[in-house]
Amino acid sequence: MSNLCENISIPPCIWFEGDNRRNATASMISGFLFFVGWWVIIDAASVYTGSVAAGYHMCGVVGTLSLVMVNSVSNAQIRGDAYEGGCLGPRGSRIWLFLGFVMGFASVIASCWILFANFVGNSEVPQWPGVGLFLQNALIFISSLIFKFGRSEDLWG
Repeated sequence: MSNLCENISIPPCIWFEGDNRRNATASMISGFLFFVGWWVIIDAASVYTGSVAAGYHMCGVVGTLSLVMVNSVSNAQIRGDAYEGGCLGPRGSRIWLFLGFVMGFASVIASCWILFANFVGNSEVPQWPGVGLFLQNALIFISSLIFKFGRSEDLWG
């Protein structure tokens, strides 16, 4: 009875083989999380009109700008291997990356603050717009991290 499953051979999935598909997989997961983040806040704003103030969307815009800033600098530029020009060189790319991460953390913290200050504990307003705002920014930040650290640099050139 123990030899029953030994001779079954399942062919490997070529699509998820590993290193040569790592960049594509990280990009797709990152893009999907970014899409879901914006979809959640658009859903909350359209279903609960009036609950999501126009200023609340700035958290998502800052998070998106953070994603662009973090992922516009390669790891080789941060190490100083591929970037020698400009007035600051590798130090400038490190400052740019740091500011991108600060903006990402700030958007997540601001959305958490808005959630707890305006939606949690207030029974007059629905809580889903606040949760949606926090989910949007958390998903955008996770998407940024996956896209930055989920890729292998030697495949990008």
